[in-house]
Amino acid sequence: MATFNFSVPDEVKAAFNKTFAKKNKSAIIAQLMRAAVEEQQRQQRRSQAIDALLKLRKKMPSVSAPTIRSAREKGRP
Repeated sequence: MATFNFSVPDEVKAAFNKTFAKKNKSAIIAQLMRAAVEEQQRQQRRSQAIDALLKLRKKMPSVSAPTIRSAREKGRP
């Protein structure tokens, strides 16, 4: 298992210690770090998906507003 040394503001440390008194703080930090890694990976996947959609959109032909309106209205009661 690895060891981390990092600095946090005193008020954050105090709030953390108060909130998680009598808990396994190492396990809590590890859980928070895992969540942060997963969130960052989700953000990267979203960004890649958006980039892929925008790239695909550039290859698609333009459609006029009247054509879009007609497609929306077609088949409606």
